[in-house]
Amino acid sequence: MDMQREVTTKFKELYNEALAGVFFAPGRVNLIGEHIDYNGGHVFPCGITQGTYVAIGQRDDRAIHCYSMNFSDKGVMKTSLDQLVYAKEDDWINYVKGIVKYLQEASGQQLDGGFNLVVYGNIPNGAGLSSSASIELAVGLAVDQIYGLAVDRLTLIKLGQRVENEFFGLNTGIMDQFAIGMAQADQAIFLDTNTLEYSMVPAAFKDYVILIMNTNQRRELADSKYNKRRQQCEQALADLQTELDIQTLGDLSSEAFEQHKQLITDEVLRRRAKHAVYENERTLQAKEALTAGDLPAFGKLLDESHRSLRDDYEITGEALDTIVLEAWQQESVLGARMTGAGMGGCAIALVHKDQAEAVIQAIGPAYQEAIGLEAEFYIAEVGDGAKALS
Repeated sequence: MDMQREVTTKFKELYNEALAGVFFAPGRVNLIGEHIDYNGGHVFPCGITQGTYVAIGQRDDRAIHCYSMNFSDKGVMKTSLDQLVYAKEDDWINYVKGIVKYLQEASGQQLDGGFNLVVYGNIPNGAGLSSSASIELAVGLAVDQIYGLAVDRLTLIKLGQRVENEFFGLNTGIMDQFAIGMAQADQAIFLDTNTLEYSMVPAAFKDYVILIMNTNQRRELADSKYNKRRQQCEQALADLQTELDIQTLGDLSSEAFEQHKQLITDEVLRRRAKHAVYENERTLQAKEALTAGDLPAFGKLLDESHRSLRDDYEITGEALDTIVLEAWQQESVLGARMTGAGMGGCAIALVHKDQAEAVIQAIGPAYQEAIGLEAEFYIAEVGDGAKALS
């Protein structure tokens, strides 16, 4: 399906106004480095070719009309430049309202008119592939360009995070928006979330592919354990800071953590901090392994990451654990782990490309029998970040 043509056609059907442009922002997969972006460590995401398409046209009044081809039953939803506050009943267009509000603040410019919007995404909602950050960056880039606000890319990325933090009240880190804003085809992003220094690493998987395994166990970030885990890590860090001069858990090596972990008196908090410290080291090792083309070592790190998220961070849940366990039992799988916030959503597996279909046929029925849900599978192609299409 030509998604660009689809949104363009729908735009012309709905609105008697000129089309100003079509824009795209991808979803993302984090290869490794989970629940690290708010702990000052390193993450290793890449953009994927699935994402969000936005067709936009200017209006000569202050109205904002939005239509999602994914939620066609809702019809054209309406708001205005004078109503840029969160309202639960406005559903998905809160993302539009939030990014427009902060774009105006950051640019120091007020939009001189509203706009018409058609949105179409082929990222499964609630799957943990960051559909929310994708729509923030796609709409943000579209509004920035058609109104000539000239907001730089890093600022746009930070505004997307601000929508999550301030508009929705979610304590998310910056990884999702950064990956979606900066992604390049066939490259993974090695990002220091503390400094935002990053480097591109060729996502060269040779005879292997990244298989995305969607559990179809929906997870809503606001209702998950995400905020609680962040608070637990902050408390563990405060305990360590009674004797250590560190700013984040990402500042610690595993050796230093083992020497000082007794400072964290609560055993649960100690396990949360252990995950953050060791996961950061695994991410450093994963970059080295991928750079060297050592895919078995990379796969082993994926496995270790999942075990840590399951046992120390306790953020996986039955559906993710089941689908990853089934993947581990396949000979042609080098490694597998959950990706995203957890408690549902997606896992990834590093699978030999010639055996990918056989692996899907093995995992799918076993997962459905155990959980009662039908999983979906996608081969992840590593694609470009947010961009104008026309």
